[in-house]
Amino acid sequence: MKTGIVLEGGAMRGLYSAGVLDVIMEEGIEAEGLVGVSAGAAFGCNYKSKQIGRAIRYNTKYCNDPRYGSIKSFLKTGDIFDVEFCYKTLPYELDPMDWDTFEKNPVEFYAVSTDMETGEAVYFKADKEGEETMKMIQSSASMPLVSKPVLLNGREYLDGGISDAIPIKWFQSQGYEKNVVILTRPYGYRKKKSKMALLVKLMLRKYPKIVHAMNTRHIRYNETLDALEQMEKEGKVLLFYPPSDVLVKRTESDPKKLQAIYEAGRKDALKRLDELKRFVEK
Repeated sequence: MKTGIVLEGGAMRGLYSAGVLDVIMEEGIEAEGLVGVSAGAAFGCNYKSKQIGRAIRYNTKYCNDPRYGSIKSFLKTGDIFDVEFCYKTLPYELDPMDWDTFEKNPVEFYAVSTDMETGEAVYFKADKEGEETMKMIQSSASMPLVSKPVLLNGREYLDGGISDAIPIKWFQSQGYEKNVVILTRPYGYRKKKSKMALLVKLMLRKYPKIVHAMNTRHIRYNETLDALEQMEKEGKVLLFYPPSDVLVKRTESDPKKLQAIYEAGRKDALKRLDELKRFVEK
């Protein structure tokens, strides 16, 4: 029975997951695989490279840099997160990824993206340093309407949250029967139908399958949450939720608030450390 970690997206809300992950790494708790969606992929890659603290470090340091998430970047480049800065300058110069450890670590790391033509989820396995791995992560984290599609191996992709926001069922199908699932919405949250259906249809009219996937994702998302709650009762998953009193916006740029949501993740992981260890080790 393989043990896995599943990370939901949510842009800067994903720093809650980073806090939980850092405690997991500090305590030497080992999973055999991790699948991340959007920010879950962008921050979850640090689990494979074993870089404790990296996600919170660069997010608080660069959150007010206009290249790292801003309307200015969107108007200038067509991407709210400047691609050159986020996927080249940052991981190779400013706060480098430990690619040597990333490649040697046997942990399987997957990034979930959405195929623009089919509207279906694609699960990229990333295990090598290079442009392809960075494009896998970029495509997973390219939020619709504020990001350009990412071209990879001749196909275009956007945010994995469109098609499979919490890929627990897919991970189980890969043999990961025991999973720690770290969510970025508080307990009891349910997604409502998008109010931007007409805008989505207008801006993405060339991609009807993506339009359909976006306009129906609240249904899939809520069904997955219902399934997760049942799995937890059956002892198949261990769920982490951020507290409702410590929340941040998807594009939060206040370093104090980012630090607070990260610390909330650490606090929850430390509070439930014995439970976490028993679940992973049993």
